[in-house]
Amino acid sequence: MSGAIGPVPAPLRAARATRRAVAAVATVMAHLAGWAYIAGALFITFDIFARTFLGFSSQATVEITGYLLAGGISWALAHTLFRRAHIRVDVFANRWPVRVRAPLHLLALLLLGALGVLFAWSAWELVDESALFDAHDNSALRIQLIWPQGIWAFGISAFVLACMVLMLEAVLALVAGQGAALDGLLGSRTLEDETEEALEAVAMAHEGEAPRP
Repeated sequence: MSGAIGPVPAPLRAARATRRAVAAVATVMAHLAGWAYIAGALFITFDIFARTFLGFSSQATVEITGYLLAGGISWALAHTLFRRAHIRVDVFANRWPVRVRAPLHLLALLLLGALGVLFAWSAWELVDESALFDAHDNSALRIQLIWPQGIWAFGISAFVLACMVLMLEAVLALVAGQGAALDGLLGSRTLEDETEEALEAVAMAHEGEAPRP
């Protein structure tokens, strides 16, 4: 299989468009996850202040922050996958030629997707069980567990969808003989990728600065 990038078949173009659309949704979910972490930090800060100086507490700090943490993690999984930011052990893989790396990338994604399906199935089983027994948490708020668990399970399901979309594009790229494109889609982030992202972040920060008088 050649690593060269030739003409792009129509099915592969459609798969890439689908991947970009799903990745855009995943980006929004990741931003919401980030704001959930900020909300959790603010909630903890307020609860500490209220207990120390105002003499009261929400009595639900552990539960609420736990929900925000779990939901934030699951909602950021798909975006992290699209950004190729999950931890990878690539000491040897990057030394192999593209024709060897490309199928291995696809195999790794297949195994990751299978694990994601197992997690999603277990998560929705937990939601179903909580709905069956009308389960509530032990805090003073008595929140129905189907809501935080459902948000958590939705994030894992979005991750599975991201795996499927990437897998479709990867298979089509492999069939089309575009190993280099597949390697760029699923391979580990290179030093050049990290440098480019850092430069983009610096440029955005400078654009956001107010002009000096």
